[in-house]
Amino acid sequence: MNPSRDLAEIYDAAIAAVDPFQAVSNALKIEGDSLSVSGAVHDLSRFESMIVVGAGKASGKMAKAVEKVLGSRISKGLVIVKAGYRVDLEIVEEVEASHPVPDAAGMEGTLRILDLVKNADEKTLIIFLLSGGASSLLVLPSDDLTLEEKQEATSLLLKCGATIEEVNSVRKHLSKVKGGRLAEAAFPAAMLTFIVSDVIGDRLDVIGSGPTVQDDSSFSDALAVIKKYGLLEAMPENVLLHLEKGVACNDKETKPENVENFIVASNRVALEAAKEKAKRLGYDVELISSSLQGEAKEAAGFLAGIAQQRMKKIRTPYCLLSGGETTVRVNGTGKGGRSQELALSFALAIEGIGGITLLSAGTDGTDGPTDAAGAMVDGETCRSARRLGLDPARFLQENDSYRFFDGLDRLSGKRSHFKPGQTGTNVMDIQVILLEPNLQQP
Repeated sequence: MNPSRDLAEIYDAAIAAVDPFQAVSNALKIEGDSLSVSGAVHDLSRFESMIVVGAGKASGKMAKAVEKVLGSRISKGLVIVKAGYRVDLEIVEEVEASHPVPDAAGMEGTLRILDLVKNADEKTLIIFLLSGGASSLLVLPSDDLTLEEKQEATSLLLKCGATIEEVNSVRKHLSKVKGGRLAEAAFPAAMLTFIVSDVIGDRLDVIGSGPTVQDDSSFSDALAVIKKYGLLEAMPENVLLHLEKGVACNDKETKPENVENFIVASNRVALEAAKEKAKRLGYDVELISSSLQGEAKEAAGFLAGIAQQRMKKIRTPYCLLSGGETTVRVNGTGKGGRSQELALSFALAIEGIGGITLLSAGTDGTDGPTDAAGAMVDGETCRSARRLGLDPARFLQENDSYRFFDGLDRLSGKRSHFKPGQTGTNVMDIQVILLEPNLQQP
């Protein structure tokens, strides 16, 4: 076994399986005037124009695939990508914007997308490309809210430990495009949405806050999230007034009828590819879950417990796989992300135990506001850190996992931080645990 090499190769195989360009290319087939989308056939002769729009970390690569398949049939287009995620496109324009907190560039890009779809008619086909990050990148606050208020609300929600479903239920009710409102604005044009899923269970109404999907949540649900996490005092007053008005007016929820939604890549697909790669490397493989969630610290304890249980039984190299999206309740003033926090928590849980190595990493190549996707740890990680004067528990308490791994790497000359660079896709996080059997055990 070579754990660090094998972990990197397993991660790479998972990422390759959910490449947005390939996923969209596989879903789209054209023959004459017939466009086949995941088996469903559409007659392009019905349309006089075709518009490509979208948002998300993977939307640039997705647009490149659409350009490859449809070429000159595309009239115009615009996608909003995370800063640094631009790709080389020929027809579709790209706007770079901020993630995970929205900015003015994202708002300006969204206004342009909204203008494109609102001016479409029944003879226009709109292809919408959606991936993780769209909740921040596709941003247009309701008329009675400012971008600054939306930014403050988003920051509070991302730090309170709420799930992505809860965060997005609030986002949808502060927006003019989320929760199906973009599709409604595009009516009567037909819309096909291609989705790279970054949420547990692949819920269409949650991915990117569902701009083309019926919204079944309510203003009351959004207020309940704010109350649940004790944010009433901190939340901007106008945000609360907007939500309370929605409750009082019993504002209608959206039910777009002009759109078809197709998921082309997901966390489960990535994990299946990781499983096959681990097998080829000689591991027996167990898939624990593709819906790991909850506090990153607690998820780490859960995974560490399973790893230690399996170590008592195995006689051959063993691989445990999981994926999903944990949360972090930020109480400290440090720098990090959920994958790095999970890895540091896991390292503390297995300190001194040999034969266990974990990689926890975001599939987009980044974790929180950092340049790392996650980290690799084993039973020696925390021991080494203590010898070098680093207190793992203190860094964890401060939510400072990034600086812990950065300091450990600088002082030790080894590499715990995992920095593959941005991948162009986003299907949540994966955790790979490699177990090396102790054949001396009775």
